[in-house]
Amino acid sequence: MSIEKYPRMYTTMQSRRAWLQNAGCGFGWLGLQSLLAQCTVSPRALGDGLGDGLGDRSRNPLAEREPHFPARAKRVVWIFVNGGPSQVDTWDYKPGLEKADGKSIKEFDSSFSNTTGFFRDAVGNLMKSPFEFTPRGQCGKMVSSIFPHLGEHVDKMAFIHSGYTESNNHSPALFAMNTGMARMGFPCVGSWVAYGLGSQTQDLPAFLVMSDPKGRGLPKGHAANWSAGFLPGIYQGTYLKPTGDAIENLKPPVSLTTAIQRQQLDALSELNQMHLQSHASEGDLAARIESFELAFRMQSKAPETLDIADEPEHIQQLYGIGDPKCDHFARQCLMTRRFLERGVRFVQIYSGGMENERSWDGHVDIAGNHQQFADETDRPVAGLLTDLAQRGMLEDTLVVWCGEFGRLPIAQLGGKPGRDHNPHCFTAWMAGGGVRGGTSFGESDEIGYKAAVDRVHLNDLHATILHLLGLDHQKLTYPYNGRNFRLTDVSGQVLEKILA
Repeated sequence: MSIEKYPRMYTTMQSRRAWLQNAGCGFGWLGLQSLLAQCTVSPRALGDGLGDGLGDRSRNPLAEREPHFPARAKRVVWIFVNGGPSQVDTWDYKPGLEKADGKSIKEFDSSFSNTTGFFRDAVGNLMKSPFEFTPRGQCGKMVSSIFPHLGEHVDKMAFIHSGYTESNNHSPALFAMNTGMARMGFPCVGSWVAYGLGSQTQDLPAFLVMSDPKGRGLPKGHAANWSAGFLPGIYQGTYLKPTGDAIENLKPPVSLTTAIQRQQLDALSELNQMHLQSHASEGDLAARIESFELAFRMQSKAPETLDIADEPEHIQQLYGIGDPKCDHFARQCLMTRRFLERGVRFVQIYSGGMENERSWDGHVDIAGNHQQFADETDRPVAGLLTDLAQRGMLEDTLVVWCGEFGRLPIAQLGGKPGRDHNPHCFTAWMAGGGVRGGTSFGESDEIGYKAAVDRVHLNDLHATILHLLGLDHQKLTYPYNGRNFRLTDVSGQVLEKILA
């Protein structure tokens, strides 16, 4: 640290008391010493280019990096349909289920066990969808009546009707869909993308998360769903609160001026360099310091991006802002477009909160539940697709619509009725970003119970997302606990047939 630049902060072998007296900075600097002491990790903590082929991260962990091969998409929006949307009531039209309405599922699958669902003592017979399906778009895709606006965009979408997972419980299924592993402690998709490609902006996070704002809580597992796991914390999703200040502690105290903040961060940077000279292997320190710098830069950029007041009236109407059914989600979708424009790499929006009627978890009343949440999301997501397309952004923005699992084609008794969890089959769709629109891949069985043709594991879904971003899922690795980990673990196949 330069004595000319920071005369009151300069120290070499001084005691802490002498340093504090000379620096005049108070006990906050003791926290800095503690921070520096904690930043000890393995030599390859930020990658040295040997595992992932994406180069050195030791100087700026968020620096934009070239992908493994030319990318079709530069950014991702994941509409996470939290709670488990029913495939047979949304996008997977099943005339066979209509014909079999009221019959026992064992007539079609004698191996069916009550353990497939979650409420094992409320198993009814097969139940047709309460919604009407009609052909939409030039491709003639059969779409549920709950999606009047999204149905206009089916020619942009590639549908995956044969998805499956392992867990029938929300928490592990959420972890699996987000991280590839059905347990805590692993990096989510957004974190892997930020780690692999860095950030397109130095003023905003690479990865943002928004949740349900209607007092229905966070998804099961809370922030573990957007955790960086064992990756450096700089790659964790930045959570935007649905009410109050969107980002906590973004506004500095009045007494802390920009000039003082800048001086503190410059001093911190020089301390960092001094520390790295004697501890060259401690790569995580660069990520820790960059998080402070990013927070500083966000103080001016984030509030401007979050403010949608300057958006034209016709754009606000396009998203549904002002409509009491969908205003909250409309605002999140419009903010998403603004964040994408400014270089944010990955945005995930959760529709629905904790569980049951607070999310797409329609155990009691599948008709009322899915109609409500479709009303909240249909117009805003359709507006986002339209807006991205008219701005020329959809061609390199990948939009994903998916939940953690599907639902059973049988009735769950005890309500109006509802449907129970089903890990054996779910539907997802992708649009933009190199996807071949107006296509459907894979098939569920006759009644929509199990993935039957061209089955797609969630690892395949993840591999395809990374591929569209120019990342080889087998090469994007991180050394941890004695082995190289990756998002897709030891499996995953790119869904070539849905690529443009």
